[in-house]
Amino acid sequence: MQNSSRSTTLQTLIALGALGVAGVLAWGAAQIPSAAGYSGVGPAFLPWLVAGVLALCGVLLLQQARRGGFHDVEPPSGADRGDWRSFAWLAAGLLLNATLIEHAGFIASCALCYALAVRGLRLAEGQSTSLPRMGQDLLTGVVIAAPVYWLFTQVLAVNLPGLTSTGWF
Repeated sequence: MQNSSRSTTLQTLIALGALGVAGVLAWGAAQIPSAAGYSGVGPAFLPWLVAGVLALCGVLLLQQARRGGFHDVEPPSGADRGDWRSFAWLAAGLLLNATLIEHAGFIASCALCYALAVRGLRLAEGQSTSLPRMGQDLLTGVVIAAPVYWLFTQVLAVNLPGLTSTGWF
């Protein structure tokens, strides 16, 4: 990759962005009460760890950007422009999931999100997006979401919205 001043500036902005996100995470971690939990590790341990690792990555990225740019960067692959139609399918899946999760339940809304997101990705790759294929993707979404629902509700005791009052679907 050519190390022009524009790419070095953009790479510096990426590094500063990583440092900024690390700062926000650290600020959020500081808001968590620090009462020690199991083996002296409290609820703020993991957020502090993530903030610290991200800050370290940001510093290393900044150091590399200031020394001539990111090393061994391959040229980007893919199209020159974004595929807005595919993005719309992905965004629709996420928005419908957020909208329907309380009304249709976790499994149904996540399966629909998966099917719509996969449709967008298939469009971006130029693959088939037929109705039977969409049905297969919806079924695959159910197969993925059902064990996740069970794991969270039965094993981890996290309440997720179900479609019925039985607590399973």
